[in-house]
Amino acid sequence: MTHSPFTPGVAAARLEPEAYAENFADLHPALDDHEALVAADRCYFCHDAPCITACPTDIDIPLFIRQIATGTPDAAAKTILSQNIMGGMCARVCPTETLCEEACVREVAEGKPVLIGQLQRYATDHLQEQGLHPFSRAAVTGKTVAVVGAGPAGLSCAHRLAMLGHAVTVYDARPKPGGLNEYGIATYKTPDGFAQSEVDWLLKIGGITLEHGKALGRDMSLDQLQADHDAVFLGMGLGGVNALAVEGSDKSGVLDAVDFIADLRQASDVASLPVGRDVVVIGGGMTAVDAAVQAKLLGALNVTLAYRRGRDRMNASRFEQDLAASKGVRIMTHVVPRAVHGNGSVREIEFEYVNDDMTGTGETVRLAADQVLRAIGQTLTGDGMPTLEQGKIAVTGAGRTSLEGVWAGGDCALGGDDLTVTAVAEGRDAAMDIHKTLMGAAG
Repeated sequence: MTHSPFTPGVAAARLEPEAYAENFADLHPALDDHEALVAADRCYFCHDAPCITACPTDIDIPLFIRQIATGTPDAAAKTILSQNIMGGMCARVCPTETLCEEACVREVAEGKPVLIGQLQRYATDHLQEQGLHPFSRAAVTGKTVAVVGAGPAGLSCAHRLAMLGHAVTVYDARPKPGGLNEYGIATYKTPDGFAQSEVDWLLKIGGITLEHGKALGRDMSLDQLQADHDAVFLGMGLGGVNALAVEGSDKSGVLDAVDFIADLRQASDVASLPVGRDVVVIGGGMTAVDAAVQAKLLGALNVTLAYRRGRDRMNASRFEQDLAASKGVRIMTHVVPRAVHGNGSVREIEFEYVNDDMTGTGETVRLAADQVLRAIGQTLTGDGMPTLEQGKIAVTGAGRTSLEGVWAGGDCALGGDDLTVTAVAEGRDAAMDIHKTLMGAAG
């Protein structure tokens, strides 16, 4: 067993080699042709389908399922991708159980929805595996647009703008494109390098230039981008992590959950990532669950997810909560951290139980911990931003900011629900508004 030189008790290679392949296998294996036809046959093809309304990108779900049922999955993929160019990733990571599938008539009547997410993956994978790109560029307009951030919002915006004939330059601070899809989602949801293969496929539209290692405020200013381009779209996500403001939070072994997930996603061998024996994750969102589950899959003996409110208030869906529980993650609710204890390295973390109104009860509990992962929200970083509200960029309409010629979408913009699918929709809608503005069709 390989021990971390920094935090005693934190080690890599806790499991037998074959266990890692099993633990980090595809969460939802792809449907084969027969399974897809059987699943598609369950759809009622509703005329006024509630699943469409529940989809943030307004995909015509009954149409694409009918196209699968009639043996034309590539046509189904085009139906999906015309609304959501990252439909392949969204099929893997969308909380469909609280969106389209929750609204499905079959779910309401029988408690068993049509497998919309898995059917969407079947169609988009079928097309992308052939290397086909169903869209082509319009005539070149001569207009240039800067997109800051190569995450779901930025790439969605860039693709739509390129398709409409504009020249797009995407600036991203990291060495690889993809944003949250590449660095921030559990490995078992996107195995086999899917995030990068989807980006490679998306770029086949042409007209998009990627520039890596370029962070707004560090390597370029918004003023300069406005001067050099006809329009700017900000989709850089949230770069900072909220601090754990308690005594001892600076001890070795206290980490950001987003960094833990990113390190795992970028590791050539998941067994090489050190993990504690007793891991505590603070937070109640998807990032917290992803970190907690993966800590368990890496071989942590005890993993506790601690959240300040009840399970009904967690941002992570019930499916994600149940997934965590099924992997052996303990979920503690109505607790807030009060102190991190240890001599240099974390040894225990102390929590206080709180009421629904967040007032303390005076009752405390200490948990053994050699690794603490904070997933308590992220903040916007960078200088010279448009008007901010609640720590995010204020937007109106289809992503218009307080600055003329500057749009924003995704996690860095106010509104939405911090989902990949929502970011894709906001990038797409901003692109359409940018296009209308540049071509003189907007008021």
